[in-house]
Amino acid sequence: MTANLPAPPSQDSAPRQALVMSTIAFTVCFAVWTIFSIIGVRIKQDLGLNETQFGLLVGTPILTGSLVRMVLGVWTDRFGGRLVYTATMLAAAAATFLLAFAHTYGQMLVAALGVGLAGGSFAVGVSYVSRFFPADRQGTALGIFGAGNVGAAVTKFLAPFVLLSWGWQSVALIWAAALVVMAAIFWFTTGDDPVIRERRAGKAAPARSFWQEFAPLKNVQVWRFAFYYFFAFGAFVALSLWLPRYLIGVYGFGLATAGMIGAAYSIPASVFRAYGGVLSDRIGARTVLYSTFAVSAVATLVLSLPSADYVVRGISGPIAFHFEIGPLAFIAVACVLGFFMSLGKAAVYKHIPAYYPENVGAVGGVVGMIGGLGGFILPIAFGALNDLTGVWSSCFMLLFVIIATCLAWMHFSIRRMERAASAEASSLSYAAE
Repeated sequence: MTANLPAPPSQDSAPRQALVMSTIAFTVCFAVWTIFSIIGVRIKQDLGLNETQFGLLVGTPILTGSLVRMVLGVWTDRFGGRLVYTATMLAAAAATFLLAFAHTYGQMLVAALGVGLAGGSFAVGVSYVSRFFPADRQGTALGIFGAGNVGAAVTKFLAPFVLLSWGWQSVALIWAAALVVMAAIFWFTTGDDPVIRERRAGKAAPARSFWQEFAPLKNVQVWRFAFYYFFAFGAFVALSLWLPRYLIGVYGFGLATAGMIGAAYSIPASVFRAYGGVLSDRIGARTVLYSTFAVSAVATLVLSLPSADYVVRGISGPIAFHFEIGPLAFIAVACVLGFFMSLGKAAVYKHIPAYYPENVGAVGGVVGMIGGLGGFILPIAFGALNDLTGVWSSCFMLLFVIIATCLAWMHFSIRRMERAASAEASSLSYAAE
């Protein structure tokens, strides 16, 4: 007597099924990846941690989730996203479960290393989903998948209620259970991607060696895309963490109000990533990136202006001026910045399957890794700049420098490519004559 297992999805429905389930799974993974943003506050109180210890605890999952993306992306290309995605969720669930039984700071740091695996699921999903869709639809598909970033807001909204009712350990146990359930659902409702199916049927070349997967990383272009993502994703994560602190320090908002504004910033900046994918397919990822960097440069330049008092010599005597960006203006400009960052995140990943269709896992993994490192490094840099300059808006000064560098690097690289293409076309035309 055989068990009645769910039938695999049909070939016609497989792309849609893969996209939907991957997006839901990534939302759950992202919620787990950011779990310390809530429970870390209570752990800090329980263990009497200082600010440095607290920062390391909160940042460890972000760091490890970023570093592991490259390896997980390569494994996905070699073994298939269905297997690697499921295994990643189960491994992260085990670490999250063990976190509930950690008592010392060292034990919690070790558990946080495993929790970070949940963040590595992004590279797995990108490689897995992209193989189901043709080039003209990959931007939309990857944009929808990337909207799973909204999982950060899920944790911010739900985890406090669980923590206050049953304790932070219950948050870890429930989030771990959610990952296990999601892993089971994902395994039984999705199928292998087309490349893996063809390999098993002997219709495609076998998987390349591990080092061949990394061959494209010698191209400067890959690292240029990674730098774009350092801003588009890394700065998005950094601002999601930093905005509440900024609003409290600059405008005197209460913690609850600042937290809600931070969550309100995170949700649209995640959801509109799907729209960025649609735009990248329609008007081109390059155009979307130009718009992203140009508008972001203006926005960060405005936000970087510190409050100041000016005195000028008037005809009848000194004239005093006061300048500052009010809270409503700040929130409006920050939301514009977040919106264009969400478009940029999708546009960067539209480039990867277009330029490196055979190495989406490795290239997407390293780009995601650098972007994730931005989310780890930038908040530390923001704090250091505050200490060095004593100016709250110094964080936006740093972001302006990063964006200006992205814009200049992209523009000159594109101009160089256009000149090379024009010279090649002229050479072919001359040869034909």
